[in-house]
Amino acid sequence: MQSLTTPTPQAPCPDPFNMAAYVLNGSGAPDDKIALAVLALSGAERWSYGKLRAAALGTGTGLLNAGLQPGDRVMLRLGNTVDFPLAFLGAIAAGLIPLPTSSQLTAPEAGKLAQIIQPAAILQSPDVPAPEGDWRSIPQADLRGMRDLEPVTPEMGDPNRMAYIIFTSGTSGTPRAVCHAHRVVWARRMMWAGWYDLQPTDRLLHAGAFNWSFTLGTGMMDPWACGATALIPADGTDPKALPLLLKRHDATLLAAAPGVYRKFLKDHPSLSLPKLRHGLCAGEKLPEALRTAWAEATGTGLYEAYGQTEISTFISGSPARPSATGTLGAPQDGRLVAIVDENGQPVPRGTAGTIAIDHRDPGLMLGYLDAPEATAEKRRGDWFLTGDQGIMDENGFITYQGRDDDLMNAGGFRVSPLEVEATLSHIEGIHEVAVTDVEIKPDVRVIAAFYTADADLDEAALTAYAEANLARYKQPRLWVHLTDLPRNPNGKLRRKELKLP
Repeated sequence: MQSLTTPTPQAPCPDPFNMAAYVLNGSGAPDDKIALAVLALSGAERWSYGKLRAAALGTGTGLLNAGLQPGDRVMLRLGNTVDFPLAFLGAIAAGLIPLPTSSQLTAPEAGKLAQIIQPAAILQSPDVPAPEGDWRSIPQADLRGMRDLEPVTPEMGDPNRMAYIIFTSGTSGTPRAVCHAHRVVWARRMMWAGWYDLQPTDRLLHAGAFNWSFTLGTGMMDPWACGATALIPADGTDPKALPLLLKRHDATLLAAAPGVYRKFLKDHPSLSLPKLRHGLCAGEKLPEALRTAWAEATGTGLYEAYGQTEISTFISGSPARPSATGTLGAPQDGRLVAIVDENGQPVPRGTAGTIAIDHRDPGLMLGYLDAPEATAEKRRGDWFLTGDQGIMDENGFITYQGRDDDLMNAGGFRVSPLEVEATLSHIEGIHEVAVTDVEIKPDVRVIAAFYTADADLDEAALTAYAEANLARYKQPRLWVHLTDLPRNPNGKLRRKELKLP
């Protein structure tokens, strides 16, 4: 049997379509139902569906009144506040193309992204570093003043037209701008049964920040499209308070990266969460021991999912079909997935190959911005190649076998070592530098920088330089001085041979 799925046909995305209009409709939820609660220990800021829709569509009107035109690109430099989803959805409703960015990016990093997409405006929080360069800025205070404007009429159109752009690390060290169509949010419906078991009655707490793509999709857009309630911790919330917030606000689902679950269990060996149905996990590989520990502590399951910036989550476990031990899960129904060889041909089940998905999948990107060659490199015939290796068993479950490139995983963020190395190479006294992620204890990996220099360099100074020039999740946590970097006879760096002393 080949490593190939036989998906059930799914309803096509409606045409005409607007992603924001679809999400804000809340699957017909009453206007007074709570769509979003921003949680703090002192209380919660609550947004009904009617209030959320009006504020987002009012923001869309305000952006057009500010002189922006449909098709213009806008870069979001906003913090962990409700301003982020309101601006994101308001822009899409108005026909603009938003670019979400992490607030952790430094001014130089954000400036590099702006140079690539050439935004017509930057939606700017005073607490987030503004991108280097001469860009038009729309302050957060102005955005908040737009919420009460007359709602914009959502721009309806071809579901295959561009809706937003999001960056991913490229193996070349240059971040790639991934262009997504409006239809991508419709494709996410396959996750509702294939991963979440999401119901309109659910209250889903996502432990991540508003401006993380995992939070934006799983934590907000999916619950809203389903008519459920999204729960997001307020900016600055101590992670140790999350179990209390889960219980106090009757969360039925929890979504987080594996590291969050690990911290939960470290601080709380047993957890009393009577309303919690199960947990959802993505961003990095879930260790089987962590899944078991969570079940023992809470009496609930923990369901993993796999996806990429270029393709919405498409492999997962679920309450109806739990993952086989040690696997990522199985392709969601509706997904045409294969494990292929170097020629793009499906391999026999039980054989390792590249995880691939049909190029017509509605959750797949349109392509990389202004990079047709890079987009073409990801294709083999009718398949989009993820670059990740896997094995499909006789029951369709896929075991992860690692990547075929050197991308690192830092707390759920994929990071190119070349990008980090290019920044660190400017440190005075360093001759050569190479970075990789290393395991410091079971299932815990951090970024380490290996450098050559005349002598050991001051670690505090190295760390300070990284903090000033790299987002936190890209910063090395370990610094190792070497006499030489490991290389092959042709002089190519052997990154996999970089190991801690």
